[in-house]
Amino acid sequence: MENLKLNNSNLSKISERVLVPNYNRLDIKTGIVHVGIGGFHRAHQAYYTDLLLQNNKNKDWGICGVALLDFDTKIYNTLKEQDGLYTLIIKELDGTHTKQVIGSIVEYLFAPEDPVKVIEKMAHPDVKIITLTITEGGYNYNEATRGFDFGNTLIKHDLEFPNNPKTIYGYLTQALKLRKERGLKGCTIQSCDNIQENGHMIKNMLLSYVKKAQPSLTNWIIENVSFPNAMVDRITPATSSEDITSLKNTSGILDAWPVVCEPFKQWVIEDNFAQGRPDWGNVGAQFVTDVVPYEKMKLSLLNAGHSVIGILGALLGYQTIDQAVHNKNISTFLHLYMNVEVTPILGNLEGLDLDLYKKTLLERFGNKNIKDQIERICSESSAKFPIFILPTVKAQLKNNGSVDLAAFIVAAWAIYSLGKDENGVPLVIKDANKLLLDVKATAAVTNPEAFLELETIFGELKNSTKFKEAYIKAYNNITNNGVEQCLREINSNSLSHI
Repeated sequence: MENLKLNNSNLSKISERVLVPNYNRLDIKTGIVHVGIGGFHRAHQAYYTDLLLQNNKNKDWGICGVALLDFDTKIYNTLKEQDGLYTLIIKELDGTHTKQVIGSIVEYLFAPEDPVKVIEKMAHPDVKIITLTITEGGYNYNEATRGFDFGNTLIKHDLEFPNNPKTIYGYLTQALKLRKERGLKGCTIQSCDNIQENGHMIKNMLLSYVKKAQPSLTNWIIENVSFPNAMVDRITPATSSEDITSLKNTSGILDAWPVVCEPFKQWVIEDNFAQGRPDWGNVGAQFVTDVVPYEKMKLSLLNAGHSVIGILGALLGYQTIDQAVHNKNISTFLHLYMNVEVTPILGNLEGLDLDLYKKTLLERFGNKNIKDQIERICSESSAKFPIFILPTVKAQLKNNGSVDLAAFIVAAWAIYSLGKDENGVPLVIKDANKLLLDVKATAAVTNPEAFLELETIFGELKNSTKFKEAYIKAYNNITNNGVEQCLREINSNSLSHI
């Protein structure tokens, strides 16, 4: 079988092997600028958009993918060389792989190379939606002050050099300024990140920045730009070299960066768009008036569940999520955490079978074909814990409920942050706050509550006697007895909750 490089000129030959776009990509107009063209965007929003284009609908909604950071050089160069095309590999539960080439990204820009070009694209009259997957840490939110972090050196740069921005806020401000000056309509800015009320978050953070950077623009944004909330879900592990080789060996496709994902997908969107939207509802998305209950459920169960499995699994020496979740002590603890501490705070989820959702989560985590790396799941935990786990703690404290299990997870994270698993094997910790985590984790060895002094993460939680006592007890138990023994005892003492 001839090996074919993935690009426009080879699509007709590749179509004999896997599904490829059945539409003329040259006919597609760019209506969406997406910032952060990593694996999740390409498995989720770009996939939904491709489904619409396959149905010969929404030709005004092609995507321009923007690589925002210097770190994104590789993905930009890959898409540029492949004409924006990539292979999506859906790893089914039965081990089979469903493959198709996605063509909805019809333009691609590298922001560090030409910031003005990105600003102009965001301000283009054809562009009606700007979407974001910039990770939880990209929103520049300070948990301690509950506001925008103006201490960020990149933010300081953008305030001083507004025409050469480095952050999403600098780019959005300049683009919206141009739209206003040119008498254009506003647009929709839609977060696709794992943050509760993510639309409200990006709106509040952007307006905080604009009030300082370009105060005269504030009212125009409020009146002309919409920020819908959305809940997104599809497990998308990092692409491995084995995935690239397997695609070449089985289909003869030379794709430098295919995307792998699970079959499950979900997208719940608040129907609040300033200038119209694609008909994503026709291909499985759900438009609702209030996304918050769905967001809260997903962040508190799936995303928190990932962090629970990741931190505990890392300490026990596991490499992938499926390995860790097949440890009965870990899966039982997660089930217990979801039932005892998360479920009571979720409220009414009309039309959704919560017990079935939780059961399905454990099955998804256990998909042996996904091989989601624990290192990926544990990366940037300092941005994830305040969003995925600590809101549950605060709600339970307010309701005088249990926080023992969440405290155990935080204690495990503190020990994980020392950088070694229980066998003394070094852990690769990828976190923007790595140096500070290291300092506080080291101090916690002799004074466990020192870890809670990470104010931008824990805020005033360190002042809660109930949580602090549960955390210190858990920290000492893990230190003295190890994770496995602690989990065994917790699960044994709480079987009545399962």
